[in-house]
Amino acid sequence: MIFGRSQFRIAVNFALDGLLAALAVIAAGWLANPAHPLPNPAALPLAGTAAIWLIGVPFGLARQHWRFTSLPDLTAIGAIAALAAILIILLLVGVGAPLPSASFPVLLVLTFALGLTAPRLLYRIARAPREIPDNDAERALLLGDGEGAELFLAALAREAKRRLLVVGLLSVSGRETGRRIHNVPILGTVAELDGVLDRLATADQVPSLLIVASGEIIGADLRAIMAAAEARGLRVARAPSPTALAPTLAGETSLRPIAIEDLLNRPQVALDREGMARLIQGQRVLITGAGGSIGSELVRQVAAFGPALLVLLDSSEFALWQIELEISESFPVLAREAIIADVRDRPRIEQVCARVRPELVFHAAALKHVPMVEANPLEGIATNALGTRNVADAARASGAALMVLISTDKAVNPSSVMGASKRLAEMYAQGLDVAARQRKSMKIVTVRFGNVLGSTGSVVPLFRRQLARGGPLTVTHPDMRRYFMTVREAVSLVLQASVVGASGAALPVDGGGIFVLDMGEPVKIVDLARQMIRLAGLRVDLDVAVQFTGLRPGEKLFEELFHGAEKPIETAFPGLLMAAPRVADAAIIGRALDEVGAIVDRGDAAAGIALLRRLIPEFSPDAAQARG
Repeated sequence: MIFGRSQFRIAVNFALDGLLAALAVIAAGWLANPAHPLPNPAALPLAGTAAIWLIGVPFGLARQHWRFTSLPDLTAIGAIAALAAILIILLLVGVGAPLPSASFPVLLVLTFALGLTAPRLLYRIARAPREIPDNDAERALLLGDGEGAELFLAALAREAKRRLLVVGLLSVSGRETGRRIHNVPILGTVAELDGVLDRLATADQVPSLLIVASGEIIGADLRAIMAAAEARGLRVARAPSPTALAPTLAGETSLRPIAIEDLLNRPQVALDREGMARLIQGQRVLITGAGGSIGSELVRQVAAFGPALLVLLDSSEFALWQIELEISESFPVLAREAIIADVRDRPRIEQVCARVRPELVFHAAALKHVPMVEANPLEGIATNALGTRNVADAARASGAALMVLISTDKAVNPSSVMGASKRLAEMYAQGLDVAARQRKSMKIVTVRFGNVLGSTGSVVPLFRRQLARGGPLTVTHPDMRRYFMTVREAVSLVLQASVVGASGAALPVDGGGIFVLDMGEPVKIVDLARQMIRLAGLRVDLDVAVQFTGLRPGEKLFEELFHGAEKPIETAFPGLLMAAPRVADAAIIGRALDEVGAIVDRGDAAAGIALLRRLIPEFSPDAAQARG
């Protein structure tokens, strides 16, 4: 039934376009020669109808929805009018009929265009939804300009019932102040928010809602907006993405809540995409821990550069299945292989590398949850330290050119087994890298960074689960601070560091240096919890409480990105720093790892922790020692 009604409307449009074309030919002839207004030959209007039908069908003219006539539709009509006019002129010349005047071709194009567009625009105006009275709609101030703001305002105008009254718009830059978009005045810039709100309050037009309609408004700018809104009791929301604002026949324009990632995000630094493509395209790439938070994002970004073969390795069947399914849907022609394997299983890793012969290895497999590793120290040592050696040795033996080790800020002055085991992995990788650069064999790039937002076991998903249950949100200590970065930004910078480390060009250190991502300023976890409560539209301590539970085993109040002996070194690449290397001989670390392996085999946790303390003097495992 719906299909039949749609076809009927197309048929009506088809007939109307033909009638309008015939009238346009008559009008053009009259304008060209008012003394002899009748068409010559008499069948000329029918020729106009036939021309519009003939040209209009390929352009889909009759399928245009008159109610949603847009600028691209008008452009298409202009092209159709010009082509139809040319066809009519050629017909007249072909049959030897005189033109009414020299201006007839131009007049014919204009009447065709006007005849086809005017009824459409009038119909759109007539069918435009009527606005409800201003006092029935929630007043809003729109922040952002360009396509996002224009599409949002256009979508609001299509709503049958106007729920929002946009009283003004703030642009990102100051170039647009004083102009209008969809008759909404641009009152100033986002930086002038407080002043604009004061002026609106004086005019009794203060909004109750701020709508962010620009993807450029993130990080510090968004935090300032949130602070101003909180001080005045205003709500803040995001406009839908431009792709969600396509014209529809019905439905409301739904706002999105502000994501905590938007508040902590930062403008993207310039990246060497060409260098990443040269590094990855056409190469055999192995990613360990491919199902984890960092590993899965590595898989996504690496896949986009077109490797010859992408090998996904993880010990979790479910996590591996999830990312393999996603990649099969996003990159169906990409050659890939999913391998269930544990990096602690040295023979298995050697067998995989010998068969696959990867040229590039990203080692993201690790146990990262501090309290869990404190409760299972030998598992953390075996995975993080011995697993790294297994992957590095197997990759080097199979001829890999580069291995990238994903490390953590918890490896700096570690207070946990997790951090100490990652520091031991760093030490082995640094020693191998120094030796490799001397022998021109496999290089190892180590990249160290802090927390990534939304990663498995991190605080943001925990807070979201607690909010869904109605709270409270649990924070271990009021002074707890952590570095945060979005997983996408972190992995992009990991790839950037890989490019720089692989080339070796312009590096301030010759081997063994650790790339450290510029994480910005650390964030107080209690502030993060309170902000997430506010973003949920709730009141801190009134609707949802924040509870302090005390430090967990192995936790530190403050994480560090550099050890005292690791002088931070600037690089020529935005977002990347280097730590001056503290390099140990790879052979010595290798023998120590043999001893670690023997301790793991006999299950002696106390001996394992004692050995870590001997190998890493800055390791202070007070909580671990207390458990013996």
